Amino acid sequence: MKRRGFVTTSVALALTLAVLAVLGAREEAPRSDPGELAAPLPIAPRSPSPSSGPTPTVPAPASPPKWMRKVQPGEKPPQFVLFSFDGAASKAHWDRIMPLSQRVNAHVTGLLSGVYLIPDAGGSSYTGPGHRAGYSSIGFGGSYEDVTARIKYLNDAIDAGHEIGTHYNGHYCQGDEPSVGRWTTDEWSRELDQFFAVVDKARDQGFKLDPAAVRGGRTPCLEGDWGQAFPAMRGHGLVYDTSHVSLGVAWPSVQNGMWEFPMPEVRVPALGKQVVMMDFNLWYALNGAKDDPGPPGEFTQVVLDTYRSVYQAAFNGNRAPMVVGNHFNEWAGGAFSAAVEKFMEEVCVREETVCATYTEVIQWMQLQDPVVLEQLRRMPPARN
Repeated sequence: MKRRGFVTTSVALALTLAVLAVLGAREEAPRSDPGELAAPLPIAPRSPSPSSGPTPTVPAPASPPKWMRKVQPGEKPPQFVLFSFDGAASKAHWDRIMPLSQRVNAHVTGLLSGVYLIPDAGGSSYTGPGHRAGYSSIGFGGSYEDVTARIKYLNDAIDAGHEIGTHYNGHYCQGDEPSVGRWTTDEWSRELDQFFAVVDKARDQGFKLDPAAVRGGRTPCLEGDWGQAFPAMRGHGLVYDTSHVSLGVAWPSVQNGMWEFPMPEVRVPALGKQVVMMDFNLWYALNGAKDDPGPPGEFTQVVLDTYRSVYQAAFNGNRAPMVVGNHFNEWAGGAFSAAVEKFMEEVCVREETVCATYTEVIQWMQLQDPVVLEQLRRMPPARN
């Protein structure tokens, strides 16, 4: 579970996060607007395993953008920035992201928790592996009217070109046993069976999400026994995962037949420490994830400066896709949502920069010479 060669960072982070996992730090969201809860906390950083298995593919885009092309000899790849949001169910946040992304020509990925499409009254229809029927660590989707409204604004996101992936369903992290880190392949398969059954039922209510367009996701709290999880993911048509952690910004690699887009562990300049670049992990590094926004604007600036520093390291270095993991949340007075929105506004309009979905990056990689991709992967991860 620990990364070889970086023992000091791994052990320190593991001890800190193990303590927090025991405390069970989660934030309850309003029942009518889920999507802010269940913070992801990896128990220890995990580095990607050596590439293995066949390379999965996705269909080519029907109308490819200009940047969707093979790079020429000596040409650098675009600097991809991948904005992804776990839970993906908050209307208030989609209402901000949608017009912003349209202005800056960005696409984002919403990693949807399937339980947010199940009304509270229908919660007994879901049984998380090893848990009682009708129990989810993050609750359910509110009233029937709430779910109907949610389907509508998720349809708007799909129509705008944004990607919907999976954040699975019940969000059982360490301490809420059996947690996803202990699940077998059969249990992962049952969880995915239920996710797609929920999507199918929502399609009967007008949801536009094509199940075949759900191509990947992020596991709750970045936990999982990958030898057990990946076969179930492949068996349900998924082609990518974005739950592992790398030291710095690294190129995606194929692991056990799945594209892995690792989340980077980066240096937070204002703190002088290494942190997994996910909003909750940054919050915990700043003040222990306390419900205190701190001095006005300070947390937002710290996170924004971190994003800028990491982007510059990748842009000037290996040009690996920069994964920006987030939630639709108002933690610390909305500091992290403000930071990601400001960063999106300024970075997506830069030259040689593309704010894309995971599927779009895979489509781009499929166009490239495999030798060129391998050369890029062999470059050291970009570290700020």
